[in-house]
Amino acid sequence: MLPFNLHRPTAIDSIQSTLAGATDPKFLAGGMTLLPSMKLGLIAPTDLIDFTALPGIAEISSKDRTVTIGAAATHAAVARDSTVGNLCPALGRLAGKIGDRHVRNRGTIGGSVANNDPAADYPAAILALGATIRTDKREMAAEDFFLGIFETALEEHELITSFEFETPEQAAYAKFPHPASGYALAGVFICRTGSSVRVAVTGAGSEGAFRLTELEALLEEDFSAETADRVDLSSFDFFEDRNGSRAYRENLVRVMARRAISEIAGKNAA
Repeated sequence: MLPFNLHRPTAIDSIQSTLAGATDPKFLAGGMTLLPSMKLGLIAPTDLIDFTALPGIAEISSKDRTVTIGAAATHAAVARDSTVGNLCPALGRLAGKIGDRHVRNRGTIGGSVANNDPAADYPAAILALGATIRTDKREMAAEDFFLGIFETALEEHELITSFEFETPEQAAYAKFPHPASGYALAGVFICRTGSSVRVAVTGAGSEGAFRLTELEALLEEDFSAETADRVDLSSFDFFEDRNGSRAYRENLVRVMARRAISEIAGKNAA
C-alpha cells in the first residue's frame, strides 16, 4: 500500500476544501472495499477522507413512521437499533446477516450502497423500501440511484449522508448466501403496505439489484407463495458464474421470493 494522507473532518463544510487540496481523494467509511483494493494496488488515492466523525452521520432516528439512517451507521448498528427493530425488523435482520462480525462492526450502509456490489444486500432493501437517498448535494429516489454493477448516480466526490423511507406495514428478506463470503447468490426483499407490494432482487441480475415489477403486480392480486411460481422471468438477464447458472439463479429467486412471501403471509395468519 502506498502512502496517503488521512483526513477526519468534523464539519461537512470543510470537506470541499480538503477535496480541493487533494490530487486523488477518496471517501472512507468502513473501508470494506476501499482498503483491500488499496492493498492489492488496484487504486492508490493520495488522500482518504474519513467522514465518520461528521455530526449525525451515523444516527438512526424516526418521526412518526419515517425512518432516517445515517450513511455511517454500521451494519451492526442497524441490526441492533430499536427504531429499526420496531418499525422495519426485516432491515435489521438483513443487516445482522451481512458478512461476519468484523465486517458488521466496520462496514456501513452508506459505503455498501455507494459501492453497489451486485451481490450486496442493502440495494434490494433500498429499492423495495422506496427509500430516498440524501447526499451533501441533493436527494434521489432509489430507482434513480442504481445504474448498474458498481455504478450509481453519484457524481465524483458526492457523499451519501443518509437514507429515509416510510415504514411498510410488512416486510421480509430472504437470501441464499455464498457459504464463504455471505454475499447473496440471490436475495429478495418484499414490502407490503395495504394492497401495494414492492419486490426487489439482489445477487442474481447481471446489472445488479432490480425491481421485480411483474411479481409485484401478481402479488397485489394474490399474495401467496405460489404466486412466485407464476411470474415470467424469461426476459430477465440473470448473472452466471462458477457459483451458478442462469437457470440456477432464476430458481433461487423464486425460492427466496416464496420464503419472503410466506414469512409475511404467516404473520398475517397469526
